[in-house]
Amino acid sequence: MTDYNAIDALLADARTPADLPPAEQRRALRQALHLTRTQVAQALGVSPSTIGGWETGRDPSGELREKYAYFLNGAQEKLRTQNATPAHPEADADIPAADEDTPLPAPQPCVLCGAPATDEVEGYPQHLHPDDCTHPTPPHPEAAASQREQRPAPQPEAPAHTPETRRQPTPRRRAQQPQTRTPDLIAQAVQNALDTHAGDLHAATAELQRRAIPDAMALLDATRIGARYDIVGHPPLPDILRKKSAQGADEVWEARPHWTRQDPPPTPGDITALDINGAYLSALKTHLPLGALEYSTGNVHSRRRAGIHLITPPEWDHHPYLPNPLGNREDPGPVWVTEPTLRLLQRLATDQYGPLCDPPVIHESFTSGATEQLFEKFRQALRDAREKAITDEDEVTLEYVKSMYSKFVSTMGESNYNRALYRPDWMHIIRSQAFVNLWLKAHKAHTAGLTVMRVMGTDELHIAGDWRQVFTEGRGVSQVKVKDVYAATDTGHH
Repeated sequence: MTDYNAIDALLADARTPADLPPAEQRRALRQALHLTRTQVAQALGVSPSTIGGWETGRDPSGELREKYAYFLNGAQEKLRTQNATPAHPEADADIPAADEDTPLPAPQPCVLCGAPATDEVEGYPQHLHPDDCTHPTPPHPEAAASQREQRPAPQPEAPAHTPETRRQPTPRRRAQQPQTRTPDLIAQAVQNALDTHAGDLHAATAELQRRAIPDAMALLDATRIGARYDIVGHPPLPDILRKKSAQGADEVWEARPHWTRQDPPPTPGDITALDINGAYLSALKTHLPLGALEYSTGNVHSRRRAGIHLITPPEWDHHPYLPNPLGNREDPGPVWVTEPTLRLLQRLATDQYGPLCDPPVIHESFTSGATEQLFEKFRQALRDAREKAITDEDEVTLEYVKSMYSKFVSTMGESNYNRALYRPDWMHIIRSQAFVNLWLKAHKAHTAGLTVMRVMGTDELHIAGDWRQVFTEGRGVSQVKVKDVYAATDTGHH
């Protein structure tokens, strides 16, 4: 009988898990009440990145699920109360779908490009087709500020379009939050780790490196307060960004250089292997698409948009002394490349560079409105902490910061280590920007009369000649370190 009693007690205590609205609506509910992830996280006793994960498809369990459901139900009820009386008799009291398009009574500046738009998406004037979003003149700052003040609060979203539809949800602006000073989360984490391990530098460093991903997400969340766009999300992805197998890769080519010059330098002497500092940290400043990627065709490129492009690359006739910007690609024909690679090839086709090649031909694109400022405050916080750690000879903080930005980039795509941010397109773009930055350093050395002997990955550049006339030695992000010095006849480095 005891076993049956235990079963009866178990069934009596069993409860059906609380219902949660679709992931697409959770963030919209929070934003509609002008609440940050940090505020909700504090109320629920979790981290901001955990809230980000819940808003992009991951579900909590147990007591946390009950608490989160209570918050979301309360948010829905509060919004229903606020919208119970329509502003106009003909207005619909129901909350509109997030992707509903409404014609505007008069054209207003598009929130992405500033050109007149005749439709409203999610309460904001926007162009419905990417080809229309190419106007060269941005809105005047005062007009843009006035427009932001007059926009209605964002409403809860309906489920996004299915992947079969080419038109994807457009990025939405966040409610402006008061600007506050970013807390020194890095210094706090280092001090806590040192206290926990009684000053053991090795143990503290190991713990900080294990926490690098969630800590980086918390720092990102802190630096994004007051930002216009909420960036943690899992928008629909085109098939080319999906891995073909568990251990396979997607179709995007990152153009990673792996190049070695075959002939010796013109004059005998040593070759210096230079290490480019903070390659991924610098690459965080790149053109990133803000919203879900939209499909287009044709040999057209807008500087106001960014994404991935199917191109026929130009012929490269300079391989004996400069690596191909596409890296060591052996397959002929069209290839999917990222925004930095495309822009580099377009740049090299101008008179400023010779030109060194013909312009690439674009066949298809997946793009969205873009900005270079998405991770700027995050990058500056990491850079400042890195520079201070170097000045203070604080190796614990230095290794911690390095782990934060390198792991942040590497886990931004399809990774089990970072469920809060899933943007493989951003991961490819940032990596490619690091490769582009390295290639441009090689070209700078070449045009200064130095002999480029090797270009590898994101941070390795081998030079024959007086490299100090071109680069500054040091540990700063804009400087280089000497990794090795070897004779030109030493084939072990080839």
